[in-house]
Amino acid sequence: MNTVLIAIIVVNVLVSYKGFNDLSFFRKYEFHVGSIRSGEQIRLLSSGFLHADMTHLIFNMLTLWFFAPVVISYLGDFSFVLVYFGSLIFGSLLTMVFHKNDYGYRAVGASGAVTGVLYSAILLQPDMMLGIFFIIPMPAYIFGILYLLYSIYGMKAKNDNIGHTAHFGGAVGGYLITLLKEPTLFVDHTLMVILLAVPIVILFVMEKMGKL
Repeated sequence: MNTVLIAIIVVNVLVSYKGFNDLSFFRKYEFHVGSIRSGEQIRLLSSGFLHADMTHLIFNMLTLWFFAPVVISYLGDFSFVLVYFGSLIFGSLLTMVFHKNDYGYRAVGASGAVTGVLYSAILLQPDMMLGIFFIIPMPAYIFGILYLLYSIYGMKAKNDNIGHTAHFGGAVGGYLITLLKEPTLFVDHTLMVILLAVPIVILFVMEKMGKL
């Protein structure tokens, strides 16, 4: 049982629980574009430890619990922490880029960080299989690609309260940090590096074309 992973989960649970029971605390540290633009940059980080409800918290922490050991076993504790926090910040920054003029935009959750860990794990162990709904077998890389394509759809549709931009930014962060830490992946898992880059390229092309 990894101490660093347990510590991150415990902090998420404690901060989220505080937020569930203290609305002023929740509002003070959630992601809020207007507040961040007025100088409260701490929200870029703190919002990643708050969750909307218990289901949101459990889903994120379970996903982290399943995929973090892969990253830790390949890269070690320090690089895992780098992937986690780097993805969290990358998700927040990309959200700011896409929502900079929407001063009322709010979001919470560790989804950006967790998605970055998920993407890192897929890069490191592309033959990993997932059990969708604990039943349906699916290669992890297929899930990763479909997840990001769904995130692009969510960013375009804007028909729910899910922070799809943070998911996407986190995935990009996990992807880039993992490749920087393990450049041999370009040779060892070339096809996977290319396949996982496809949704990222699609996103930025759509942004340039004004389709988002």
